[in-house]
Amino acid sequence: MGKRVLLIEDEPNIIEAISFILSRDGWTVHTHQDGSTAMDKVLALPPDMIILDVMLPGRSGFDILRDLRGHDVSKDIPVMMLTARGQEKDRELAQRLGVTHFMTKPFSNTEVRDYVRSLMEA
Repeated sequence: MGKRVLLIEDEPNIIEAISFILSRDGWTVHTHQDGSTAMDKVLALPPDMIILDVMLPGRSGFDILRDLRGHDVSKDIPVMMLTARGQEKDRELAQRLGVTHFMTKPFSNTEVRDYVRSLMEA
């Protein structure tokens, strides 16, 4: 294990919960809260996986996902979108943009941990 996950999320409770879940499971978790500088964070130290919120200050997660998939450094990094916006149109847009997995809030701790494990072991 010991892989790095970048959590791009602006809700403190979600940051704390996911960081705790994944750290306890052996992951190194880096966090970032601003959509406008998220790509800079990814490119400065590319993670093994990204958990990305849709509604962020500065830029939407969809815009960030589009940029991730369009950049050589980040195009193959698994991205799990975690959002309160679970409408079908949001899922479809995320799929078109190249999301690896789409999960809606509220989520269970076990569901997040198990999915991150499965992505990182693939």
